Amino acid sequence: MGMEIKETLSKKILTEAKGYLDVGFTHSLNPYSGCAFSCKYCYVREMPIQRFKEIPWGEWVDIKINAAENYRNEIIKIRKKNKPVNIFMSSATDPYQPMERKAAITREILEEMLENPPDFLQVQTRSPLITRDIDLLVKLKEKCDVLVSMTVETDRDDIRKIFAPVAPGIPLRLKALKEVYDAGIHTQASISPVLSFTPDFAKVLEGIVNHIWIDTLSIGDGAMGKRSERLGMPTLFQNHELEKWYQKDLHLRVEKYFRKYFTSEIIRVSKQEAFPK
Repeated sequence: MGMEIKETLSKKILTEAKGYLDVGFTHSLNPYSGCAFSCKYCYVREMPIQRFKEIPWGEWVDIKINAAENYRNEIIKIRKKNKPVNIFMSSATDPYQPMERKAAITREILEEMLENPPDFLQVQTRSPLITRDIDLLVKLKEKCDVLVSMTVETDRDDIRKIFAPVAPGIPLRLKALKEVYDAGIHTQASISPVLSFTPDFAKVLEGIVNHIWIDTLSIGDGAMGKRSERLGMPTLFQNHELEKWYQKDLHLRVEKYFRKYFTSEIIRVSKQEAFPK
């Protein structure tokens, strides 16, 4: 599979939060368009950015080379209006996908944030590469609230390989999460979407997360499961005899499971609790 990589100049880098993110976040920030991790369940596949693209999802990435400059200019304007800035990075890509290792667009943005910090930054990723930037995140948390949210859909790497074969392995993500946590940065395990996991899942998260966030394909794809259906998720679950993990009330059962091991303050569920209060 080839990868089409382009350098682009973006008009804006901060997008006003709406829809699923309009629960406390004010802006989303995507350093890239496209995502090399190419997870099969990714709802972005059903968004206009991909639906009107001839190249398949996972085979193209646009690098927004002026992202840090745009961030600086845009946040300065927002600050003049005395408005809060609560950023979700990222909603339609992974800020630490493989290209970031060389392009360092996300790192440039974090460096700019040290000069012009938001009020709150949530970094959403599934990549261990985030540990490279622990030095910046430690400095940034002295200037604003920072939460590193690592997607850990399951504790079973065999299940991960079915749904996200190109994404980093689960053990690598857990190791990275621990490194970030041990550095004193608030962390979150994003069980999103929930995939089949073992009874020991909670145990591997103990001592490395401040929060656990639960979401499913049925309630968390931005269209109450319709996008996931169009992506063929019911069939994929069925083909691997995982039907019980694709039920409408799955989030309730998973929440009940995690409440056996963690306090209610640590556990969050879907859109209504997506923004840390």
